[in-house]
Amino acid sequence: MHRLLKIARRARSTLDKGPKSAAKGTAKVTESTIPMVPTIAAMTASIATVTLATFVAEKITASDCPKFDSKATRFDQSTFVGRFTERLLACDPKLLTYSSEEVAHAKSLVDNAANVIANPPEGVSNIHHTLWESKRISDATLHPDSGEVIPSPFRMSGYVPFNGPICVSMVLAQTTPQLLLVNWVNQSHNALVNYFNRNASSELSNETLAKSYAAAVGSSLLVAFGLATYIKKSYDPVTASRLMRFVAFPSSVAASSLNCYIVRSPEIDTGIPLMDKDGKVVLEGETSVVAAKTGVYSTTASRAILQAPVYFLPPALMAALPLFKRIVAKNPAISVPLTTYLIIVCFGIGLPATTAIFPQISEISAKDAEKKYQNLKDINGAPIEKFYFNKGL
Repeated sequence: MHRLLKIARRARSTLDKGPKSAAKGTAKVTESTIPMVPTIAAMTASIATVTLATFVAEKITASDCPKFDSKATRFDQSTFVGRFTERLLACDPKLLTYSSEEVAHAKSLVDNAANVIANPPEGVSNIHHTLWESKRISDATLHPDSGEVIPSPFRMSGYVPFNGPICVSMVLAQTTPQLLLVNWVNQSHNALVNYFNRNASSELSNETLAKSYAAAVGSSLLVAFGLATYIKKSYDPVTASRLMRFVAFPSSVAASSLNCYIVRSPEIDTGIPLMDKDGKVVLEGETSVVAAKTGVYSTTASRAILQAPVYFLPPALMAALPLFKRIVAKNPAISVPLTTYLIIVCFGIGLPATTAIFPQISEISAKDAEKKYQNLKDINGAPIEKFYFNKGL
């Protein structure tokens, strides 16, 4: 989201024109008039809106949840709607509020599901729903490959609330050094989210991780500011202002994609293990580069697509809805908080939507995998035609 809030800064620039004065013409608004408190309130409201959306989705689907299966998913992963609902609930900011003890208890219920189903706790009317919710809580905190706790800021459920303050800082940034600093923080956050949600079955050295981080953040900042700087230096202010309208979206796509690809690219070198339909690794100690490439490429594509709803929807809504037009016309200072609210909400809905484009547990045909994975048979002697792998988020 490092360049997406440019639209908010552009909306904020209208404040600098101010109302016309009878004596002095156009009066400029000073930095002190930037609506800091309303903008922070808008950020808080947007996080609450995303949380409410996940609450409604969970309640609507609660009565239809299938029988619990720890190796399956609650929603149909063969459809986009099923994957979107699954990802929306996984991105629920409320999941950050559970303590380590509550997460451990949820994981214990999942691990002992057969016994829990046979002997439901007192007062539980729908044990299968309870187990699905327990799985949602534990999966949001623990990495699916390593089982390690993912730090709160880098969980998918923490992306919106922890990236929100960064977004607000980007709106309020006034100078190039401020923008550089905030973009560095934002790209560092993006890189760490990509790292902690990667396929963790293959170990990476600290040196490789450091190089990947430096390359990801450096290239992202270069893309984000390189084109803008070139335009400002090469054209007159009026022409540059017009051209800058077309810079934010392509630079956002390029920077976010580069960030994701560079952080995840070491997986291509090491490969990732393939599993059978029961989630068991088929060849211990062996990995597939073909599957790793598929996972990294699809995740990188989803990061690029994520920019579209966040970049286009807020200005479209601001321009199309009469209510927003009237609010901004009567009080121009509200444009920054309103744009901030719309951007974060669009991001909160767009994130699960774009990550749902590709299934997290993806499949690969045996004939498309490496030769060592071809002609393998299951315990019944039947040929294995499909393998599965965690592509990461």
